[in-house]
Amino acid sequence: MAFADNSLDIWTNFLGQNSLLQPLWDNLRLNYQDYVRSPLFPVVLTVSSYFIFCIPYLVCDIMGDRWPWVQQFKIQPSYRPTASSLLHCTGVTLYNHVFLVLPASVAQWLWRPPADLPDQAPRLIELIVGVIGNLLLFDFQYFIWHLLHHRIRWLYITFHAIHHKYSSPFALATQCLGGWELVTVGFWTTLNPMVLKSHLLTTWVFMLVHVYVSVEDHCGYDFPWSTSRLIPFGIYGGPSKHDVHHQKPSTNFAPHFSHWDKIFGTHADFSFCNAMK
Repeated sequence: MAFADNSLDIWTNFLGQNSLLQPLWDNLRLNYQDYVRSPLFPVVLTVSSYFIFCIPYLVCDIMGDRWPWVQQFKIQPSYRPTASSLLHCTGVTLYNHVFLVLPASVAQWLWRPPADLPDQAPRLIELIVGVIGNLLLFDFQYFIWHLLHHRIRWLYITFHAIHHKYSSPFALATQCLGGWELVTVGFWTTLNPMVLKSHLLTTWVFMLVHVYVSVEDHCGYDFPWSTSRLIPFGIYGGPSKHDVHHQKPSTNFAPHFSHWDKIFGTHADFSFCNAMK
């Protein structure tokens, strides 16, 4: 019992140290101040990370049956994205960012002063809690938004239908979105850290994690290291649950976690989808 208490104290002290993230934060704020203070920095961060996170899954799709050890984890093995579908999703993503995100970011650049950079970095425990808090808040917001856009036909046809063009999702389909949906997602991603008063470093880490898990949800592969397999008790949805949503759009509306779908009776796993075929 004493050993367990000592281990807990060690982890508490480790996560609560002020110095763990300070060297990283000092390097960013002192050496790259002009870049990270720009309102364009979050846009560059999220767009570049999006395509970087997509690349490994894109390679898996292109290699196909030549990599049977990878294909065993394909959720829908009989479906593979075609060149035209990959080009379509890339085109939609680039169009939205060039004609919507970039002008909005430039306008923000003109009226919003550069962000202040605090001297102190967040403690590691503060960063972890902040990232989880932002993910949970976004999960609730998007669950309601998503549910309404499936239940109200006009909203679905007008704004959300483009995202369901593919019943077997793949990484580049993650941001194959209508402009309204992209703006809404971007608004919450930007606003939520302000509401929760997150440190800038916490905000950027949240944005990176959010982009990664969004790509993973749509990747079409359920690898042993998928987030849903690493987080216990089935509280996280992951690629298999979101794959079910694209096959049976009346289920699994939450983007990341599974508790809201379980509460509202819209939760379904892959066995349910197979039974419905």
